Amino acid sequence: MVFDFKTVLGVTAVFHIFSNISKITLFRNGIDKNIAIKLGIPAVISVIIGAMLTKLLPAKTMELAMNVALILLSVYLVFNYKKPLAQTNTNLYIGGAASGFLAGLVGTGGAIRGITLAAFHLGKDIFIATSALIDLGVDASRAVVYVAQGYFPREYLFLIPFLVGVSIVGSYLGKQVLRYTSESVFRYIVLSIIILTSLFQLSKVFGVYEMFVRPI
Repeated sequence: MVFDFKTVLGVTAVFHIFSNISKITLFRNGIDKNIAIKLGIPAVISVIIGAMLTKLLPAKTMELAMNVALILLSVYLVFNYKKPLAQTNTNLYIGGAASGFLAGLVGTGGAIRGITLAAFHLGKDIFIATSALIDLGVDASRAVVYVAQGYFPREYLFLIPFLVGVSIVGSYLGKQVLRYTSESVFRYIVLSIIILTSLFQLSKVFGVYEMFVRPI
């Protein structure tokens, strides 16, 4: 709503670094190192490739690709939510590579990583901590590429202290909510957020959002 798409990629990548550090600190006892390594390494390699490709593609094309990816993932989750992937190393490698590439190219790969991790029926703390550790590697890698490509202009450096504060407060509040949330409700919350996000992005593509916010 505020910045151009490539600036959004840079700012959110930096923000997510602090957010993931906060989550890892709060849920550090729940990390599954085996899954983190097998899913994380392909994710980091592919996110660098995806992030480098952003310089070759128009911002509008990438934004449309992000919207389509979110819609497709949401539809998949709606109809296949209770049909998790098989618990195999192959799915970890593929899920890591796919989520990393999308994260680098269009800024959103968490849904694919979530689908992959859901196959292993992880508890809330383990799910969040493991995902955050993988995400930290992914976001740190793409942030380096984005900054090198000029996606985080110096005039936005003042945002960093605010991003740090918001990430800490948000992660802490999220942990408190999870204390009183069941596993099934937790999954539906994640699904609902993905769907709402995709619907909002779709409204922007077709100009519905602008119809309501355009000055009279």
